[in-house]
Amino acid sequence: MRAVFLGTGGTYPCTERNVASVAIQLTRDVALFDCGEGTQRQFMRSNISFMNTRWIFITHYHGDHFLGVPGLIQSMNLNDRKRPIDIYGPEGTIHLMSQLLTAGYFAPGFQITAHDVEPGDKAILDGFDVEVARADHTVPTLAYGLVEKERPGRFDTKKADELGVPKGPLYRKLQLGQEIKVGGRTIHPSDVLGPARQGRKVVYSGDTRPCRQVRDLALKADLLIHDATLLTKEGVMAADFGHSTPAEAAQIARDAGARALALIHFSPRYKGQKVLEEEAKEIFPNSFAPADLDEFVIRISDR
Repeated sequence: MRAVFLGTGGTYPCTERNVASVAIQLTRDVALFDCGEGTQRQFMRSNISFMNTRWIFITHYHGDHFLGVPGLIQSMNLNDRKRPIDIYGPEGTIHLMSQLLTAGYFAPGFQITAHDVEPGDKAILDGFDVEVARADHTVPTLAYGLVEKERPGRFDTKKADELGVPKGPLYRKLQLGQEIKVGGRTIHPSDVLGPARQGRKVVYSGDTRPCRQVRDLALKADLLIHDATLLTKEGVMAADFGHSTPAEAAQIARDAGARALALIHFSPRYKGQKVLEEEAKEIFPNSFAPADLDEFVIRISDR
């Protein structure tokens, strides 16, 4: 699993960075969180295909978070997409997408299903759930937690050899939780698998002031992606406009027991992001401020 930071800026695209969009590569499929204008071009500049996007999750309806949807859908259409796509967002998503994606000349050749979701809802994906929580912004805004389903325990090859299990397809069956027969004896998955392992978890805040709901959603997250629009010296402005500082994002990550923190949604006033990263690291050392197209691999943890 990897996160590709297609756009790390807020407000409007600037020479330093594009606006908010993060792609999470699962297996073949991609879950896209927010889709600011120009996202399809950012995909083209990355090593991830926009055609693999299967789900889009919009946090709220400020332009820098959703105006890229029509362009992305049209690019998919022009590339002869046939697979369906699901778009999730706050109340009004069904109505807005019906207006944006069915107007006049624009008729996608694949199924698009929009969903209104609210805090407490859960979207069931292939091998993953996406939990929905409330963020604290100036308009109704959601945060999302992508949670991988529990993974099988580690396969004990030494034990399998002792039980006479030949290498190959039977290993796979046991890993999938299926019993097998070897020499008239039934081998159970529990005979060769260790304790089940917790799935990976990625949380995306959208625009938000520091809030309990996002912290709770981010408990034990492998990666928290959090609004860090303005430095602490502009903290009053950040709060007035419904945003967080890097220090506040770092405090949320620390309180939640997250493994890593990615800062995002930087104000166009900053020509680089090092100063934002440094502020967060003082509180939560495993913080980073990605540039556009940076990637972060979310590895399986034994915790």
